[in-house]
Amino acid sequence: MGAEPPGEPPAADTGSGAPPPSRHRVARVVGAVGRLMMTSGVVILLLVAYQLWGTGLQTNRSQDRLADEFAALVDQTPATTEAPTTTEAPTTTEGQPPEATPAEVDPTVAPPGVGDVIGSFTIPAIGKTAPTYTVEGTTTAQLKRGGAHYPGTPLPGQAGNASVAGHRTTYAAPLHNVDDLVPGDEIFFTTLQGEFTYAVREVKIVEPDEVSVIQPQNPTPEHPEGENLLTLTACHPKYSAEQRIIVVAELVGNPVAQIAGQAEAAEQTQELLGEDAGGGSTIDAFATEPALTFPGAWWGLLCMLLWGLTRVMALVLRRTKVPWPLAYVIGLPASLLVLYLFFESFSYEGFARSVGLNV
Repeated sequence: MGAEPPGEPPAADTGSGAPPPSRHRVARVVGAVGRLMMTSGVVILLLVAYQLWGTGLQTNRSQDRLADEFAALVDQTPATTEAPTTTEAPTTTEGQPPEATPAEVDPTVAPPGVGDVIGSFTIPAIGKTAPTYTVEGTTTAQLKRGGAHYPGTPLPGQAGNASVAGHRTTYAAPLHNVDDLVPGDEIFFTTLQGEFTYAVREVKIVEPDEVSVIQPQNPTPEHPEGENLLTLTACHPKYSAEQRIIVVAELVGNPVAQIAGQAEAAEQTQELLGEDAGGGSTIDAFATEPALTFPGAWWGLLCMLLWGLTRVMALVLRRTKVPWPLAYVIGLPASLLVLYLFFESFSYEGFARSVGLNV
């Protein structure tokens, strides 16, 4: 009496309230996806923080070293035989300015090589009162250090179109607010040949392949170097590498002569840097730079592997008497170190160009 009919299986016990196994699997999958998304979000935030602030710290350290290098060069460089003019050019008795005559420079001054500091500039009109030291070469490695001088163009203060590139959003952003410059604003450039003043003539936007902006402007048979200008180039708009912003400024006063051997040194630099020298088919290397350079992808994979091992170690330690947070104490610093190396290989400009980012 009360027995179940023969042939029928016993009724399933549902009184425990335990969810079916399928729900456990769904919960585990959802939890894993959630953790993955949270981890990805943290990595993206760290990348943004590194690009906006971490790169600036790196550039500031480079600027300190360049300041010391330039000070040492100044101490070693003899004075020029004729001081360069940095104010308005003198006038003749008829009231007309005479033809500019470059000042002579001591032959012991050495022309710059790749990565050598050439001087510094300030732009008080946009708040850039601290010197931004500039190096020879416009590769991404040189641009990370501050300003970057286009090899093959005159040095600032010399006759012709001296051209300098810089970042607007990362690596201390030396040219961050150049779009606020107006005609007449002054740019001050100091080199081993003296201190020079440039007055802004115009600010314009061009495509990345408009290399004519760093070439001689309005040359003549008598003056093949063209007008005495300073051209600043940077990506445009901010947080994008779609176009280039160009600041053209005119030298106030007379130029100085080129350094002995400067042309030959510039040719060697251009041969060494190749397409990254700038002025070939594009204004700068950002037009072709990939978002990730070697060995960046490998650092990324190694970081994921280390973090995965850290997670597995934490799960294993939970079943032992060893405190499981020890896994994160060991694995987190190692993962962050490798992640930093991954960020070092990442180019925001290259990424922005690849995805067509335009902010």
